[in-house]
Amino acid sequence: MNKLTHLDDDGAAHMIDVSAKQITTRQAIASGRITMSGEARHAIAQGLVKKGDVLAVARVAGIMGAKKTSDLIPLCHPLPLSSVSIDLRLDDQGVVAIATAKTNGQTGVEMEAMTAVSIALLTIYDMAKSIDKAMIISDIVLLEKEGGKSGNWTRGS
Repeated sequence: MNKLTHLDDDGAAHMIDVSAKQITTRQAIASGRITMSGEARHAIAQGLVKKGDVLAVARVAGIMGAKKTSDLIPLCHPLPLSSVSIDLRLDDQGVVAIATAKTNGQTGVEMEAMTAVSIALLTIYDMAKSIDKAMIISDIVLLEKEGGKSGNWTRGS
């Protein structure tokens, strides 16, 4: 059986020591979606949501979420992010979020990209829930990652 990386020899949880890892440029891209009613989508697209500019606020929230990932995910290393970007696209069913996180560090930024997407989508839900409480957040996935010992990875390849 493989040894679990976040448990020590006594079975106690611990943060992995990455000090011996080489500092490399790392990037991760994640995506997700929120499906909603036509009424909610229209209100977001036209800037009619009473709480304000939903997509602008969601973008800022996603970036803030990426910066707080280590506070939210147990044993996740705090990373000095060099950039986080979030693309929010309206489509016929709602909004698709794509987040890109970058760092020069000793561990990857996959969790930061996925957290950015999650928080952006949760913010959209929060701001538009008065219009549509049945919105569905789904399909949060890692699309690709670059850098580090394991190299590059792309979903579907």
